[in-house]
Amino acid sequence: MLLLGLLLLCATGAFTGLLIAYNTGGGPDYTVTMFGNTLGTFNSLEIFIAGLALALIFCFSLFLMFGGAAMARRRRVARRAERREARAAMADRDAMAARLEERDAAYATEADTTNTDVAAEDTAATTTSRRHHRPHVFGH
Repeated sequence: MLLLGLLLLCATGAFTGLLIAYNTGGGPDYTVTMFGNTLGTFNSLEIFIAGLALALIFCFSLFLMFGGAAMARRRRVARRAERREARAAMADRDAMAARLEERDAAYATEADTTNTDVAAEDTAATTTSRRHHRPHVFGH
């Protein structure tokens, strides 16, 4: 929309400027010529209405330009916010992964020491009598 508005704005301005430059003669009826071609013969009311139409086209092109610029700004701000959120989510993910690795490493070292302790107790328990327990039944 920004580009379309800018293009329409430039075309309207150029057309108005050329009309003024090529048609400086006066009289009750004006013959409008541009680049050697006659576009028509207009009276004062028709010229006024044509000027209003050109002004409306000019205002519409300004509206398109500002609307396109505002939409581009909103998209740019939204993209920045999404990138910021993505970076924060990745940082959280990396922090959680680091904590998980630390926890796994701590459990691994604890399990290694526990396994050696259990192995030593198993060798000691084989020399003594073992107690037999009933299996635990869930809910009892």
